[in-house]
Amino acid sequence: MRRFVSGILAVILVLGCGQGKKNSKPVAPTTRDFPVVEVPVMITEPQERMEWLAAHMWDRFTDTGKLYYSDSLTVNGVLIKDIEAQMGVYASLLQEIPIVTGKSVVSAWYNKLEAFQLAFPESNMLPQLVGITTKYLYDPNSPVRSEDLYLPFVKALSESPLIDPDYRARYAWDARNCALNQTGTIASDFTFIDTAGKRRTLHSVKAQKLLLIFGNPDCTACKEIVETLEGVPQLQSLIGSGYLKVVDIYIDEDIDLWKSKAATYPSKWINGYDPNYIIRGDKLYNIRAVPSVYLLDADKRVLLKDCPTERIFPAILN
Repeated sequence: MRRFVSGILAVILVLGCGQGKKNSKPVAPTTRDFPVVEVPVMITEPQERMEWLAAHMWDRFTDTGKLYYSDSLTVNGVLIKDIEAQMGVYASLLQEIPIVTGKSVVSAWYNKLEAFQLAFPESNMLPQLVGITTKYLYDPNSPVRSEDLYLPFVKALSESPLIDPDYRARYAWDARNCALNQTGTIASDFTFIDTAGKRRTLHSVKAQKLLLIFGNPDCTACKEIVETLEGVPQLQSLIGSGYLKVVDIYIDEDIDLWKSKAATYPSKWINGYDPNYIIRGDKLYNIRAVPSVYLLDADKRVLLKDCPTERIFPAILN
């Protein structure tokens, strides 16, 4: 289990007088199924269908033409547990489309939520859905988390007049951290000391693909990554040939603990620690929990950023 380092699920909304249109009376306090959309039949190419669905999945739910009942368990007539189920589908779908398209889709998603909240302040749409979106896209334990996709969402929160200024500042900090080492950019370089006491840099490690792990020898999930890598012959072959190199970096302060357990790491890995504590302290990387895993190419360009290991291993083999 990855340990929490921070959380930002709290939201406070400040709605100015006279904003939005005149409130409509909601329908009777009954629930409805989540209003699904259907992909137009003329869109037949699988990738285009996924992109269309990602862009329009919430259209009927956020339609301002009619307000449905809302309470502590329901938003616009739909039970929160059913909304969460849809969010799981949505977040998984976003993983299957190009990252640039996904960011645009998420940005539009936030705009729909804000428009609905302005139209119907009593709906509680924005605070509820901000919490759910944050849980799925940014919670360190979420299997569909993605800082890349969460970035446009949290950036919009940091700039929204509907959000209390104190919370806007917190969201701006999260947006700044999510912007670090985005997919497609060159990963920040840093200095580390390896098990032989040699001072090295990340960018000096040469390989076609590099698996960068920020971990801890006492972390259960970190040990599971070791076991997984060691248990896949194809990955072991890639490591043995030098095509793939694994760099595991300890970023905490108990160096004696790391040294006492350094021998437990696979001998073919490059293991080291941050001697100056700048990786976390200077926010070179947004490490909110360990393990935090990145996949880099030969130029140290980020291919995958702090995503679940089940997504990283197939990417290595492709």
